[in-house]
Order: sequence, then structure tokens, then C-alpha cells
Amino acid sequence: MSLTSEEIFRKLLHGLALVLPAAIFYGPEILHAQPWLISSVLGFLLVVSLSIEAIRFRSSSFSRIFNHCFGSMLRSAESTKWTGATYVIGGSFFCSLIAIGGKVAAASAFLGLSLFILGDAAAALVGKAIGRRRIGEKTLEGALGCFALCLLLSLGVFPYLPELTLVWGHIHLLQAVFLSALVAVLELFPFRAGKIVLNDNLYVPVIVTFVCILMHG
Repeated sequence: MSLTSEEIFRKLLHGLALVLPAAIFYGPEILHAQPWLISSVLGFLLVVSLSIEAIRFRSSSFSRIFNHCFGSMLRSAESTKWTGATYVIGGSFFCSLIAIGGKVAAASAFLGLSLFILGDAAAALVGKAIGRRRIGEKTLEGALGCFALCLLLSLGVFPYLPELTLVWGHIHLLQAVFLSALVAVLELFPFRAGKIVLNDNLYVPVIVTFVCILMHG
């Protein structure tokens, strides 16, 4: 496996998706809006993204324009399937629906989305850079990179973010280890239902969000 400049750029753009969990948790207070408004906006973005996907599959001219603009960032499988960006927006939309349940749910959605977005990026970059021990389509080194970054975020970053600790509470060491391991394992072993493989961008943040809610008690 090799780490290309396209993959690095792709994951840097992936990191920009952190605006989504930030919008879910901080958006209602900053905009003085109800949480459902954030969900409505994300739902609209999801519809737009799905529409673009549908058009590029049906229109060769639009597909050429799309590939000219974004082709260097697409993986080979994404030429005939939905892009990762659409799944990220979808996962964020479902997390935003959970966040309507209250501040703790919103904080949990922030944790779940943020851990996955950055952990997934770390897994891909580390795996392609130094990955040697393959597990399916991924690597053990990538999973360890994901775990390490999630642990760092849980113990060294999240406790210092405005309002997060006040709402969700302090993340203890065992909780941080468990959440980091959960993200790493879910990212490493994709969910399969027969021949169907679900995209981890869609379901992992949701699972981690529910776990965070249960941890809060």
C-alpha cells in the first residue's frame, strides 16, 4: 500500500467535515435556533448530494464535468458508486436527528461524528503509509493509528472544548479507551449483510453516538 498526494488531499477535505458535528452541537446556540433546523439543513444537503450522484450516473456530460472537478479525489470504486462525501452527510444527518433529543444527545453526536471523521482519516493515512498487516481491505497499523488519534482526542482535546464537558461530563480513561477501540474496530471490520457492505461513514457515527449516550447514563 502507498500513500498518495490524492489520498492526503482527500483526507484533508474529509477533515473539513468536522464542521458537521460542530454545527450539530454548537449551531443551535450560535444561531439561536432549534436543533431540528440543523437537521433540516443537513437533510437538504443530503438530498442535494443524492441528486448530484443520480445525475452523474445518468448524464455522461455531467459525469465528465464532475470527474474533471473532483476525479482526482475519487477512489476507483466511487466512479460507479456513491462518493464517501454523500455517506458522510448521511451519517451526519442521522446523528443530527438523534441530537434533537437534548443537549446530552447533541454532545454525544458531536463526539461520535468527530471521533469517526478524524479516526477514519488517521486509519487511511497510517494504513497507506506504513500498513503491512492486512485485515480484509484494511490494515492493523491503520486501526492502531485510528485508536491512537481517538484516544488523544478524547483525553487531550475534547475536555477543553467550550461547553462540551459541561454538557456531557468528563471523559474518563476507561471511557476514552473503550470509545477509541470501538471506533477502530468498527472502522476495521465493515458491516456485511450477505453481499451488501454498508459504508462505515453512514453507520459508525450513529453507533458511537448511541454508545456515548449510554455511557453518560
